Amino acid sequence: MTNGIGGYACGTVALANTRRYHGFLMASLTPPVQRTLLVAKLDLSVEYQGRKTDLSANEFADGTVSPQGFVHLESFGLVNGIPTWRYCVADALVEQQIFMAQGVNTSYLRLELIRSSAPMRVTLKPLVTYRDYHGQGRGAKDFQLHADAQACRIQAFAGAKAYRLSLSEGAFTAAPEWYWNFWHREEAQRGMDAAEDLFFPGSFSATLSPKLPLFFIASAEPTAPTAGAEVLEAIGRGTKALSTALPNYAPAWIHTLARASDQFIVRRGAAGAASLSIIAGYPWFADWGRDTMISLPGLATILGRYDVAANILKTYAQFVDRGMVPNRFPDSGEAPEYNTVDATLWMFHALDDYLQARRDPELLGELFPILVGIIHAHVDGTRYGIQVDAKDGLLFAGEGGTQLTWMDAKNGDHVFTPRAGKAVEINALWLNALDVMVRLAGRVHELSEKRFCEQILARAGANFGRFWNEERACLYDVIDVEGTDARDDRVRPNQILAISLPYCVLPAAQMRAVVERCGQELLSSYGLRSLSSTGQGYVGHYAGNPYQRDAAYHMGTVWSWLLGPFARAHFRAFGDARLAQSLLEPIAEHLNSTCMGTVSEIFDGDAPHTARGCFAQAWSVAEILRAWIYLERKISTT
Repeated sequence: MTNGIGGYACGTVALANTRRYHGFLMASLTPPVQRTLLVAKLDLSVEYQGRKTDLSANEFADGTVSPQGFVHLESFGLVNGIPTWRYCVADALVEQQIFMAQGVNTSYLRLELIRSSAPMRVTLKPLVTYRDYHGQGRGAKDFQLHADAQACRIQAFAGAKAYRLSLSEGAFTAAPEWYWNFWHREEAQRGMDAAEDLFFPGSFSATLSPKLPLFFIASAEPTAPTAGAEVLEAIGRGTKALSTALPNYAPAWIHTLARASDQFIVRRGAAGAASLSIIAGYPWFADWGRDTMISLPGLATILGRYDVAANILKTYAQFVDRGMVPNRFPDSGEAPEYNTVDATLWMFHALDDYLQARRDPELLGELFPILVGIIHAHVDGTRYGIQVDAKDGLLFAGEGGTQLTWMDAKNGDHVFTPRAGKAVEINALWLNALDVMVRLAGRVHELSEKRFCEQILARAGANFGRFWNEERACLYDVIDVEGTDARDDRVRPNQILAISLPYCVLPAAQMRAVVERCGQELLSSYGLRSLSSTGQGYVGHYAGNPYQRDAAYHMGTVWSWLLGPFARAHFRAFGDARLAQSLLEPIAEHLNSTCMGTVSEIFDGDAPHTARGCFAQAWSVAEILRAWIYLERKISTT
């Protein structure tokens, strides 16, 4: 669950935290970054008909799992997108839900006794901390605890953000102590430190009667939190609104993707700020320029959220520097980083997609001068060796030690897939950007800029055929590697973007050949491999320590976001919208398997394609949702 400013609540169905990133209240103290874990979890126990039952779970460093409340779990599912547990205790059935308010750092736990033959006594034990979400808290700290009859206030140290824990009805009993050696098994598998210590301030207790819900609230806000019932109603309205752009007959999994789309759209800045952005992925990514521009059409435009789309475009336009959109905004609030060649080019695609859906002369007038500056900066040359080659009109990018494309894995000073030269998807994006500029310049009557872009587009378009690999009947991944005559002939998925993007200069036979090659060597049920399984250096499993995982990231790992471009390219090449749409359907099962209700970032290249990486990824949700809606519209018009 997310709060629209970068904070979130996440965990496991068993309620044992298995990652350092799991927590009941992961606050974003400088939206949408500076994510800080405040409340790690809540342990719930109930007393019913004289018998105590624990309904939570914890794993400790010595291997102990205690308690094991999951044995009482009757069902788990998403109800209007809200995680909902139901526990059976004798003849009673108790329901638990966890959710967040929008725009504030406030999490809620709702308890309701669905049926019983007697009242039920409930006890909630919060386990808290105060740490960066990438860290682990170890050792006792001098937390300041201020308690009253129904609530407590915690401040980790002078200057730390204070947070308040409260219960809608019931009592708080202070009993401060530290609990040691909670174990995060997923961190151990990732080669990271896996143990954590947590502070227990005391327990909350109340009597639960049938049909009278109880709300526990954790908030880092200075004002009183909104009542839990009102927050639930607001979530319901938002969920309904997200489905209005979908066909009435859209399958349930598409409605689930539409709900998930909203989790990534965040406010950038303090309360009252109007700037919006997109979180690249949960639990550990912030807002990245490349991910934002790839995701924007699927998270906003295609769902009719035009104000959101326009706002995000304006937000990033403010940060254009030397003709470049930022790659990312660091977590600690430092200056944006610009080590990307494709984020800027994806912005042209996102803007064009928006302007085709909605006429907006005001936004076009505001952004057009910025777009002109971007084109000229790329022609003249900007950071990291990014410059148009005057001989062929194609775009060269890269220099030693940089990783500028989306295949950007780097560990220390080692760049795993540098791709310096003329990369295929970068030049497909370059052609599309020029085509967009030709059309937009004509619309605003800037004829000199129109002619300028037409000339470059004609030269680049005529030379794009240099990417054709006759021997393998597909496209080279990079030509003019590092300024030489070398060509990278490894079969990678970047070439599919040359077919899926609106402007394509390849003849029909070559488009079909590219799609067939990618289908035969790269396609899996959950996306495209980043390298053919027969390619040099292929790695079929994404696992191990950080270096090992970075080395595998783009060397065979399946990327789910590429499923959308592949489906659109398949339709373009073969004209069968239903067949292309069927390629997306395996994601329906994935939505119920890894992180409920959303799409993972990556999967193993080898079967059974275990989900890896971020468990909720913006462009994965966006591109699959956008492709399904796009293809459905094609079906309905034939």
